[in-house]
Amino acid sequence: MSISAVPDHEKSLHPAAQDLTALNTLGLECTARACVTLDDVAQLPALSQLAQRYRSVLVLGGGSNMVLPRDVDGLVLRVALRGVRLLEARTDAWIVEAAAGEVWHEFVAETLARGWDGLENLALIPGTVGASPVQNIGAYGVELADRFESLLAWDLAQGRMVEMNAAECGFAYRDSFFKHQPAGRWVITAVRFRLPRPWRAVLGYPDLQRHAGLAAAMAQAAGPTARMIFDAVCEIRHAKLPDPARIGNAGSFFKNPLVSPEQREALLAAHPGLVSYAQADGRYKLAAGWLIDQCGWKGRALGAAGVHERQALVLVNRGGARADDIMALAAAIQADVQARFGVLLEPEPVVVAGA
Repeated sequence: MSISAVPDHEKSLHPAAQDLTALNTLGLECTARACVTLDDVAQLPALSQLAQRYRSVLVLGGGSNMVLPRDVDGLVLRVALRGVRLLEARTDAWIVEAAAGEVWHEFVAETLARGWDGLENLALIPGTVGASPVQNIGAYGVELADRFESLLAWDLAQGRMVEMNAAECGFAYRDSFFKHQPAGRWVITAVRFRLPRPWRAVLGYPDLQRHAGLAAAMAQAAGPTARMIFDAVCEIRHAKLPDPARIGNAGSFFKNPLVSPEQREALLAAHPGLVSYAQADGRYKLAAGWLIDQCGWKGRALGAAGVHERQALVLVNRGGARADDIMALAAAIQADVQARFGVLLEPEPVVVAGA
């Protein structure tokens, strides 16, 4: 972990009440009593001073991986830092830096447009660049950790900027160092990516192999381009996952559980249709959506919260749902899956405490 320079000057921050209903993809009614927007790193020293006046700090990016309460009593920090730049053109990789407030999907599209291939499998994941390392986002055979160089993060408590490498970030499946730190302690300001040269397509995921356009391209000597994979991923995601602009959701609500080979064999004997994927460490990843579907939850609802009719892994706000509604539905699903399969599903989103 290295310490980076910070600006000598400061910009003031003025907290104000803010309606966050439109700023979380579940569309949960939520009001912040004090909210500030970070759009310049020169504001960071002032932010550390301001944070001392509040009992908690909530860092808010795209609001795509959060279950927000009706009222947030602490300080809400909206990260709006923007900018994308090429730091280095190595013989083996492009080193690209993106500010934390960049919209993830737009950033992926921009890298492809500039000829920096490597993030195409991660297209259309909601949220911002700054949130991507926290969750170690992943899809279609690629995780953020596979393309990570380093990041810059402001330590609110210490009032300093640090640069962290992959080992210091502690990446694991949908996990990182940041998920085990006090809420609001760290503010990621920029993420640096290592995009390999020469580029190689990652096509091992079943949905990609079944895609007609990619299958045809794989039969050709040249193979598919990064743009073709990007387009295919977008097509697959549009077909499987609801648009938060149309119906509130946080994407995949549960992690795919990891089990031992012995657990997997026992489950497979009892449930021959079990969907599982071998992992590098010898364990197996179970398809949480399949487990939920087998328990009859796909398309069902509890009040204003429901399970999407096409993807059992997605919980939706059917209109007027609050955090308690979403979490009651999640708990009911967890109980049924554990009773039938002996597997406890773990939610992916951060559940924010209320006032």
